[in-house]
Amino acid sequence: MKEYQDKYFKRAKKENYAARSVYKLKEMDKRFQMFKKGQTVLDLGAAPGSWTQFAGERVGKKGRVLGVDIQGTKHDFLDNITFLQADVFNDSPELLEAIKPLMPFDVIISDMAPKTTGIKFADQLHSLELCERAFEVAKKYLKVGGNFAVKIFEGGDINDYRMAIRPYFGKIKNFKPFSSRSESKELFIVALGFKGFDE
Repeated sequence: MKEYQDKYFKRAKKENYAARSVYKLKEMDKRFQMFKKGQTVLDLGAAPGSWTQFAGERVGKKGRVLGVDIQGTKHDFLDNITFLQADVFNDSPELLEAIKPLMPFDVIISDMAPKTTGIKFADQLHSLELCERAFEVAKKYLKVGGNFAVKIFEGGDINDYRMAIRPYFGKIKNFKPFSSRSESKELFIVALGFKGFDE
């Protein structure tokens, strides 16, 4: 188990990524072709920044990535990346100023997770709430045809969440990356081809 975990941790350090979680997004992109050159990407709950880094690499010099998290990061990013320490659920002037030039986004990704309590039901509920709020952000800022990926803790409410967002996308898939720790209860919902949202 330790060897398995260390493999990705050491690899991330060697390849200068902020965290081992980058390999989950790499697997997701390989499977679903999430990113293309020149796209704009919004990364929710981005710290310490490994997903932001990879998205910046994938969209290239002509693309732009905005990573937002209430926690800061000390990691250095490519010139096409902006990292903002802010609450993505609070439309502060600072956040809106960063979002407006880039919206609508081609891709919105969220690796957000609640602080776990060890109480399975409570952790699942808090994870679901974050996913629901992430989708509210996607409804505001995602381009028609865009892609959305969000982390959720495995539990009975996953199907309810999928059904709630299903009408707004062309395709929805559950994805469990190989690089997720084997004991982890995380799962990713990948929603492709946003159809738009009528108020």
